[in-house]
Amino acid sequence: MKNIKKFFEREQNLLVHITMTVLVTIFGMIFNLQPYEWLLVCLMVAFVITSELVNSSIELVVDLYTDEFNPLAMVAKDVAASAVLVSAFTAFCVGMYIFIPKIIELLL
Repeated sequence: MKNIKKFFEREQNLLVHITMTVLVTIFGMIFNLQPYEWLLVCLMVAFVITSELVNSSIELVVDLYTDEFNPLAMVAKDVAASAVLVSAFTAFCVGMYIFIPKIIELLL
């Protein structure tokens, strides 16, 4: 339990992703998502969290390897962070595809 707490203190972005997962789940229940929509939501959540975990692993390995500035280390970290950004943007687009029609329907 102590290590999990330390992990969340170090990886604040993962806490943001988990918070968004909870919010999306609540909205999914409110809007009564169809099974295929839940599948898309679950896949996107797994995609983003997996990307964040891989990013964290790469950053830790790079930090373990060198304490000095290394341009290749910086590129490795930037590429890993970019993968998280791409996965989060993809999840956002899928979320908009699922939720915008439901919000419009609710407003009309």
